Amino acid sequence: MKPKDAHLKRVIVDFKKLTPEILALLVEKYPDGYDDGNVISFKNAKNELIDAVEVVTEDTKYLVKVSTKLEQTMENYDEDDYEDFEDDDPEAVQDPDLQVEETDDDNF
Repeated sequence: MKPKDAHLKRVIVDFKKLTPEILALLVEKYPDGYDDGNVISFKNAKNELIDAVEVVTEDTKYLVKVSTKLEQTMENYDEDDYEDFEDDDPEAVQDPDLQVEETDDDNF
Protein backbone atom coordinates (compact mmCIF):
# COMPACT_ATOMS: atom_id res chain seq x y z
CA MET A 1 0.00 0.00 0.00
CA LYS A 2 1.35 3.44 -1.00
CA PRO A 3 1.48 6.26 1.54
CA LYS A 4 -1.20 8.90 1.00
CA ASP A 5 1.43 11.46 -0.05
CA ALA A 6 3.27 9.18 -2.51
CA HIS A 7 2.06 11.29 -5.46
CA LEU A 8 3.72 14.45 -4.14
CA LYS A 9 6.92 15.84 -5.61
CA ARG A 10 9.64 15.88 -2.93
CA VAL A 11 11.97 18.87 -2.67
CA ILE A 12 14.79 19.52 -0.20
CA VAL A 13 15.23 23.25 0.41
CA ASP A 14 18.27 24.95 1.89
CA PHE A 15 17.92 28.42 3.48
CA LYS A 16 19.60 29.98 0.41
CA LYS A 17 16.71 28.71 -1.78
CA LEU A 18 13.89 29.58 0.61
CA THR A 19 11.05 31.47 -1.08
CA PRO A 20 8.42 33.74 0.51
CA GLU A 21 5.78 31.09 -0.20
CA ILE A 22 7.65 28.31 1.63
CA LEU A 23 8.58 30.65 4.50
CA ALA A 24 4.93 31.67 4.91
CA LEU A 25 3.86 28.00 4.94
CA LEU A 26 6.47 27.22 7.60
CA VAL A 27 5.38 30.11 9.81
CA GLU A 28 1.74 29.07 9.39
CA LYS A 29 2.47 25.43 10.26
CA TYR A 30 4.87 26.23 13.11
CA PRO A 31 3.65 29.61 14.50
CA ASP A 32 5.55 29.09 17.76
CA GLY A 33 8.58 27.61 16.02
CA TYR A 34 9.41 23.96 15.57
CA ASP A 35 10.84 21.59 18.16
CA ASP A 36 12.69 18.28 18.09
CA GLY A 37 9.44 16.39 17.51
CA ASN A 38 8.94 18.25 14.21
CA VAL A 39 12.44 17.59 12.88
CA ILE A 40 12.99 14.81 10.36
CA SER A 41 16.52 13.37 10.05
CA PHE A 42 17.71 11.61 6.91
CA LYS A 43 20.85 11.01 4.87
CA ASN A 44 21.26 12.82 1.57
CA ALA A 45 22.90 11.48 -1.61
CA LYS A 46 26.33 12.35 -0.16
CA ASN A 47 25.50 10.24 2.93
CA GLU A 48 25.42 13.39 5.12
CA LEU A 49 22.91 13.54 7.96
CA ILE A 50 20.33 16.27 7.31
CA ASP A 51 17.78 17.68 9.77
CA ALA A 52 14.71 19.28 8.20
CA VAL A 53 11.14 20.33 8.89
CA GLU A 54 8.32 19.38 6.57
CA VAL A 55 5.74 21.56 4.90
CA VAL A 56 3.30 20.31 2.25
CA THR A 57 1.44 22.02 -0.58
CA GLU A 58 -1.12 20.45 -2.92
CA ASP A 59 1.57 18.97 -5.14
CA THR A 60 4.86 19.16 -3.25
CA LYS A 61 6.39 18.01 0.04
CA TYR A 62 9.18 20.37 1.06
CA LEU A 63 11.86 19.34 3.51
CA VAL A 64 13.45 22.59 4.68
CA LYS A 65 16.89 22.17 6.20
CA VAL A 66 17.04 23.27 9.82
CA SER A 67 19.47 26.09 10.58
CA THR A 68 19.94 29.05 12.90
CA LYS A 69 19.14 31.35 9.96
CA LEU A 70 15.83 29.56 9.40
CA GLU A 71 14.85 29.84 13.06
CA GLN A 72 15.67 33.55 13.21
CA THR A 73 13.90 34.31 9.91
CA MET A 74 10.77 32.50 11.09
CA GLU A 75 10.85 34.39 14.42
CA ASN A 76 11.09 37.75 12.64
CA TYR A 77 8.63 36.91 9.85
CA ASP A 78 6.40 39.74 8.66
CA GLU A 79 4.28 39.10 5.59
CA ASP A 80 4.59 42.76 4.57
CA ASP A 81 8.35 42.32 4.10
CA TYR A 82 7.65 40.14 1.06
CA GLU A 83 4.74 41.92 -0.61
CA ASP A 84 6.99 43.36 -3.36
CA PHE A 85 8.32 39.90 -4.31
CA GLU A 86 6.90 36.96 -6.23
CA ASP A 87 6.01 33.95 -4.05
CA ASP A 88 8.63 31.81 -5.77
CA ASP A 89 11.49 34.35 -5.67
CA PRO A 90 14.49 32.75 -3.91
CA GLU A 91 16.20 36.17 -3.72
CA ALA A 92 13.45 37.62 -1.51
CA VAL A 93 14.39 35.91 1.74
CA GLN A 94 17.59 37.50 2.98
CA ASP A 95 20.10 36.19 5.51
CA PRO A 96 19.27 37.52 8.97
CA ASP A 97 21.96 39.38 10.85
CA LEU A 98 23.24 36.77 13.25
CA GLN A 99 24.98 38.94 15.77
CA VAL A 100 26.77 37.52 18.75
CA GLU A 101 25.99 39.39 21.93
CA GLU A 102 28.96 41.17 23.41
CA THR A 103 29.77 40.49 27.03
CA ASP A 104 31.63 42.71 29.48
CA ASP A 105 34.54 40.27 29.28
CA ASP A 106 35.19 41.40 25.69
CA ASN A 107 35.72 45.03 26.69
CA PHE A 108 39.17 44.91 28.28
